[in-house]
Amino acid sequence: MRPEFTQLSHSEPVLAMQSSLHTPSKMPLLCAPSWLYLSLQTLKSQSKAGLLLPGKCLQFSAPCCSIHSLKLERTLCLSHKTRTAAFQDASAISSDTAESDVLKALSQIIDPDFGTDIVSCGFVKDLEIDEAQGEVSFRLELTTPACPVKDMFEQRANEVVAMIPWVKNVKVTMSAQPARPVFAGQLPAGLQTISNIVAVSSCKGGVGKSTVAVNLAYTLAGMGARVGIFDADVYGPSLPTMVSPENRLLEMNAEKRTIIPTEYMGVKLVSFGFAGQGRAIMRGPMVSGVINQLLTTTEWGELDYLVIDMPPGTGDIQLTLCQVVPLTAAVIVTTPQKLAFIDVAKGVRMFSKLKVPCIAVVENMCHFDADGKRYYPFGRGSGSQVVQQFGIPHLFELPIRPTLSASGDSGIPEAVADPQGEVAKTFQNLGVCVVQQCAKIRQQVSTAVTYDKSIKAIKVKVPDSDEEFLLHPATVRRNDRSAQSVDEWTGEQKLQYTDVPEDIEPEEIRPMGNYAVQITWPDGFNQIAPYDQLQTIERLVGVPETAPVRA
Repeated sequence: MRPEFTQLSHSEPVLAMQSSLHTPSKMPLLCAPSWLYLSLQTLKSQSKAGLLLPGKCLQFSAPCCSIHSLKLERTLCLSHKTRTAAFQDASAISSDTAESDVLKALSQIIDPDFGTDIVSCGFVKDLEIDEAQGEVSFRLELTTPACPVKDMFEQRANEVVAMIPWVKNVKVTMSAQPARPVFAGQLPAGLQTISNIVAVSSCKGGVGKSTVAVNLAYTLAGMGARVGIFDADVYGPSLPTMVSPENRLLEMNAEKRTIIPTEYMGVKLVSFGFAGQGRAIMRGPMVSGVINQLLTTTEWGELDYLVIDMPPGTGDIQLTLCQVVPLTAAVIVTTPQKLAFIDVAKGVRMFSKLKVPCIAVVENMCHFDADGKRYYPFGRGSGSQVVQQFGIPHLFELPIRPTLSASGDSGIPEAVADPQGEVAKTFQNLGVCVVQQCAKIRQQVSTAVTYDKSIKAIKVKVPDSDEEFLLHPATVRRNDRSAQSVDEWTGEQKLQYTDVPEDIEPEEIRPMGNYAVQITWPDGFNQIAPYDQLQTIERLVGVPETAPVRA
C-alpha cells in the first residue's frame, strides 16, 4: 500500500535548517523538488534532529521560484548531497527505532519468578531485524531448560512482536544458559558445571525420602533439564532398588582418577550401591570420606540439577555434605505423625544454621480414598506445622498408593511409569516449585552484594530481606576477621587502619554459598565476608542514588 500523503503548497511554512545543521528556524518554502517522498519513520527521525515537522508523510509539489538570495544553498530544499546524507542518517535511526520497537514489545512479558520483564532479565539474544521484509528473529535464553513457563514465553513473544505494524514474520528460538555454579571458591572439578544442587532430606528413615528424591529427579528430566542423582546413604543405599540401569557398576577413569556415573533414562546416577560393595560397615569418618570422594570426583558433566538423597539424621555425614557442597536449596520430606515432625524440625534448623534455604515440604502417606471418602490414618497437620513454624512457602501432599511403593520396588519410578497419574501431577507441581525457587535464589545470591563505581560504595541486599544498605569499601576491608588480619590466638588486630587506603576499590565480588561473598582486593587478598558480618558494619548514609544505566 502507498502511504497517505499531505500536500503542502509553497505558501505554507515548514521548518527549515541551515546546512550547518544548527538550530532550525521557520522559513517560507522557497523551492522543493516534485514528488519527494519522505516516510513516516524518516520524518519522525528528522523531526527529532530538527529537520522537519513530525506528522504524516509529506509530498512536496511546488513550482520552482526565482531565487534572489544567495541563501538558497542554506535552506532546506535538500540538495542531492544533503538529501542523500539525510536519508542515510534516517535509515540508521530507523534501524534503531525498529530494534526499540521490538524490545519495547518484548518488555511487556514479565518473568513470574524474577518479577521483571524478559528484556531486563537479559533473556533476549541474537536479535536480527529486516525491516524492509518485515522479518524479526531472536533467541530467548532462559536460566534453565526446565523453565515451566517457556511455552508461554515463546507464545507471548510471537504475539507481541507480530502486533508491531511493520512486522510480517516472527521467528523465536528457545535456549537455556549453560550449566554453571553461582558460587565462588575452588570447587572440585566434578561440581564446576552443575547449576543447582538440591538436597532432599527427612532426618528420619522410612518416610519416603528416597521415593521423593528419585521421582523429583525424573520429573525435572521430563521437563527438559539435565539431571543427576547422588545417593548419599552409604549404610543403606536405595537407588539400586528404585532404578534399573543396564550398567549397575560405577566405572573408573584410570587416567583422570575420576568416577564415571551410570545412567538410566537420561538421568546420571551415583550410589555406593553401584560400587560393588553392597552396604557399608564402617565408622563415621570413613563414611564421610567415601561420600566426599563419590560426589566430588564423579564426572557429572553439565547438569542443571543434581538431586542429593540425604541420609537420615543430622550428624557428621549430613554436616560434611552441607559444608563440602554448595547446596542451592533443600526439600523436606515428612509424614503426618508427630514423631516425624520432631525429627524434621531438627533438619530444618540444621539447614537454617548452614544458610541453606528450605523451599518445600512434601508430606508423604497423607491419605487414601475408599468408598467415596478420604481417610487420614496417621492424622493430619504435620506438614502444615512445618510450613507454619518455619515459614517454608510450599506444601505438597502425597497419598497412600500401592503403585507408588510398587514402582519404587520394581525399578521404574512412578513419575516415569504413569506420567499422567495423580501422583505424577503432584511431582510435576513439586518440580515447577523447585525450578522457580532455585531461579529466585540464584538471582538473589548473585545480586546480594555488588559494587557501584559511580558512588564508590558496596551495595548489600541480603537474600530474604527487604533491607538494602551501602558500605564503604575501605571499611569492609578493615573489618576482615581472617587470620591474616586478626591473630587467632590473642585476638590482636594485625591489619592496621592505615594499612588500607581510603580510596581502595574491590576488583571482584562473587557469591560464596548462600551465606557470604568473596571479595578480591587490588593487593590480591581474597576476603570472605559473611552476610551476618556485613550487616554489623558501619553503614554509609546520605549517598545520592544514581539512575541505573540500561544497556
